[in-house]
Amino acid sequence: MIPDLRTRATEPELLDLGVPEAETRESLADLRFVNRWLGNRGALLRAVREHLPPGGRVLDVGCGSADLPVFLLSRLPGPLLAVGLDVKAFHLRAAPRTVRRVVADVRHLPFPERSFDVVTASLFLHHVPPERTPEAIAAIDRLATRGVIISDLLRSALTWGAVGALAWVAGNRIVRHDAPLSVRRAFRVGELGRLAWAASLPYLRARREGCFRVSLSGRKVAADG
Repeated sequence: MIPDLRTRATEPELLDLGVPEAETRESLADLRFVNRWLGNRGALLRAVREHLPPGGRVLDVGCGSADLPVFLLSRLPGPLLAVGLDVKAFHLRAAPRTVRRVVADVRHLPFPERSFDVVTASLFLHHVPPERTPEAIAAIDRLATRGVIISDLLRSALTWGAVGALAWVAGNRIVRHDAPLSVRRAFRVGELGRLAWAASLPYLRARREGCFRVSLSGRKVAADG
């Protein structure tokens, strides 16, 4: 039965609560598989290319095992500094050494303002408690000089069905529980737009990205000067 998707769910995902390391490792591999097929990586690559100068610096917030920074490194001309940030050190152990790995919480970021040309966050925002979401968006914005690209799941019946089916086929018990819940915790386009205004960042525009994704992104005015 399709759940009520009119409002965002707030119950925590198992990965956020903490699960055994072996299951976490399996779950991260399963999530990389889901990202590959439902992650709309082409849209992310196009958006990053629009803002990133040669030899640029890109940060991915909430990167998990850093599969998206690795993807960007494989598609963008170097030299490129790619940094992956996650609150859990264990998640970053699977990240290759081509990505600089940093363990930190978005509330206490260990970088000065404007440290990166582009800051991305994929499938991160729905993990943030609703009352802290504008704060998280503002923190991401402060680190970027040129552009911000926040991508997440579209909260819809189609996404819930597709993500749930893929998780059931390819995932362990953690992914089977968390993947459909991620959709229920995710966003609609109008909600992201209102969050940008709540964070006092009207340059960020919310849009739908394909069948399963929404994004909040924009070019910072200072980048044009």
